[in-house]
Amino acid sequence: MTIRIAHLSDIHFGGEDKAAVEAAIDDVTRFAPDLTVVSGDLTLNGLPAEFLAARDWLHRLPPPLLVTPGNHDTPYWNLLLRTLVPFERYERFIGPAWASAYDAPGLSARTVNSARGAQLRPDWSKGAIDVGRLGMLGWGGGEVLKVFACHHPLIDIVDTPVTGHTWGGRAAAASLARQGVELVLTGHIHIPFATPLPEAPWAAYALGAGTLSVRTRGTPASFSTIVAEPGVFEVAVRGWVNGGFETIETRRLIRGGG
Repeated sequence: MTIRIAHLSDIHFGGEDKAAVEAAIDDVTRFAPDLTVVSGDLTLNGLPAEFLAARDWLHRLPPPLLVTPGNHDTPYWNLLLRTLVPFERYERFIGPAWASAYDAPGLSARTVNSARGAQLRPDWSKGAIDVGRLGMLGWGGGEVLKVFACHHPLIDIVDTPVTGHTWGGRAAAASLARQGVELVLTGHIHIPFATPLPEAPWAAYALGAGTLSVRTRGTPASFSTIVAEPGVFEVAVRGWVNGGFETIETRRLIRGGG
C-alpha cells in the first residue's frame, strides 16, 4: 500500500517566514498526507502568543497530526520556568510533550521528546533522549511502516552548520533499528537531509526537514514529503522559491523490510 507523510519542522512562530508558513497549508493539503508530522520548534521563544499562533496554524494542517516539541518550545529566556516547568506552556497550548502515538492500517508512528529545559552542559539547545522509554513504544501490530519522530537528529550529520549532539542518540538509533523502524524524522538543523540509519540490518533512514522560519542556513525555507511504496521511499523537499513552493530536491531511497 502507499503511505504519504508530510514532514514539517522548525516553524519558529515569532520568527516565521509568514508567507511560506501560510502557503504551506495549501501545499500540504494538496499533497493529501496520511499523516502530518511536525518535529518541533513551533515557537521562537516559547511565549504564549507564539504558542497561540502555532496552535491556530496546526489546526489548519490536514489531520491526522503528530507533533513533538523542540528546544525552542520552552520559556527560552525565563531560566526559572525553563528549568522547573519547561513544557507546561507546550502542553497547555499544543498537547502531550513527552510522547505521542498514531496508528492506522499500514502505519505506526511514535514520538519521544528529545528537548530539555536544562542540562548538565552549557548548551541547553542540544538533544537528549531517554533510551529506556524507546523500549515501551508499543508499536502497532502486523505489517506496518514504523516511523519515529523527535526534534534532534539522533546522529550528527556531517557538513551542517549546527549539530544535535544528542545524548543517547546513537543508542536510541540502534534501539529503533532493532524494533524495525524504517524512518526517523527530525528537525533542528534547518537543513533537509537523508542518511542511512546506522546499525539497521535493512534499508532504514534518518530524514531531516528544513525550516519554515526566516532563520535559514543556506537553503530556502522548506518542508518535506514522503511517499512510501513497496520497495521505495520517494522523498521530496518543497522549497519556498520566488513566492511559491516547488520541489528543489528529490531522493529515491530503497526500502527494505525490518
